[in-house]
Amino acid sequence: MNFKQFSLTPALYQAIEEVGYTKPTPIQEQTIPVILAGTDIIGCAQTGTGKTAAFAIPILQRLITTPRKNKAIQALVLVPTRELALQVEKNFKAYSTHLSLKTVAIFGGVPLPPQVRALRQNPEVVIATPGRLLDLIQQKIISISQISTLVLDEADQMLDMGFIHDIKKVLTYVPQKRQTLFFSATMPAPIEKFAKTILYKPTKIEVTPPARTADKVEQEVYFTSKEEKRQLLSTLLQTYPKAQTLVFTRTKHGANNLVKFLQKVELPAVAIHGNKSQNARVAALNQFKDKSIRILIATDIAARGIDIEQLPLVINFDIPNIAETYVHRIGRTGRAGATGLAISLCTPEEKKDLLNIQKLTGTPIRAKKITE
Repeated sequence: MNFKQFSLTPALYQAIEEVGYTKPTPIQEQTIPVILAGTDIIGCAQTGTGKTAAFAIPILQRLITTPRKNKAIQALVLVPTRELALQVEKNFKAYSTHLSLKTVAIFGGVPLPPQVRALRQNPEVVIATPGRLLDLIQQKIISISQISTLVLDEADQMLDMGFIHDIKKVLTYVPQKRQTLFFSATMPAPIEKFAKTILYKPTKIEVTPPARTADKVEQEVYFTSKEEKRQLLSTLLQTYPKAQTLVFTRTKHGANNLVKFLQKVELPAVAIHGNKSQNARVAALNQFKDKSIRILIATDIAARGIDIEQLPLVINFDIPNIAETYVHRIGRTGRAGATGLAISLCTPEEKKDLLNIQKLTGTPIRAKKITE
């Protein structure tokens, strides 16, 4: 099976080949024909399943075969964070490299003028965070009244970050007659209920992300108690004193507390999570990327969309209670042929979650002691 089955324009096929895609992933295979047919979608798929291409490729195909009116924006993709906006914009531009279609990303936490100048180039596709989009709408700099396609990407993260009211406001500015594509990594009942209020006869598509962990990622687990876990983390961070380290916690509160503890033991760290302002998240990520700080504490929600090259070490301070999340976390190390190390700190209460992870991946995780 390959992309030829979708009857795309040759320019799209050329771009798909150039980015190195050989055959569609499961979500692309299921989603692309539905979007091309104009049907609404509720899609449950995590980052790493090829989701962006699953909606970007058919949107671009529809745009080049549909007459444009008054230089209006035709497709709007709502995302929760600056990092994801830039990632989605990059993908759209890669797929449209041989098409006369423009894509612009707009988000808060950065100066407005460059984004205004980009919007004056009359892009067909806009990728936006809800707050900055509403700001530009209220200033009458942008109009979304004629879009034909609306995408809500990482919907669970947007709702978790408190964007529900902003999203509802955005919906008052878009036409009622439109195609709506709703994607979420998780689909609890409240999110599905909200999705059904904004979609028309949607097709539901669920794709389980690949459970296979990267071959070049060495996996270790240290068994500890709740009381000794923070000290164990401190010891490990001192064991690898030069390694850029991404540390995952389950909660925002836990991330903040961990930063305070590490600062006390003279291990400077920054946190990134949904309660942080856009400016604070950007600053933290930039500090980590330029290696001015080597320890980044993150929740799973805030970490989506972050792409850091040559990250040698990931530590699961908290074992995730969703096994697939573990695969996603440790996939941030050992990229592009590099080796990586993933360490998990496991309390007796978390052993069940660890067993579920090993069952899902089929990979035993080596138990270690700090004396080794």
